[in-house]
Amino acid sequence: MLDQKLISLLRCPIDGTPLKEADSSIIDRVNQAIAAGSLRDRHDQKISRPVDGGLANQSQTRIYPIREGIPSLVADEAIDL
Repeated sequence: MLDQKLISLLRCPIDGTPLKEADSSIIDRVNQAIAAGSLRDRHDQKISRPVDGGLANQSQTRIYPIREGIPSLVADEAIDL
């Protein structure tokens, strides 16, 4: 989806760890929670748009959504897993 060279340069804005593409199983789980209306971002806003992918922090405790090929690295828009 995203260029691996670009991904290798990106860091989590919250903890500074390297980011990597989230597994499809994580993305599926996130989209199921969005469809159920039970997912909120770190700013406590309800998430209503499904994600195409995500960038996970090193410990895989949060992802940054990718929609239409564009990652959002805004800390408040991160999704805690």
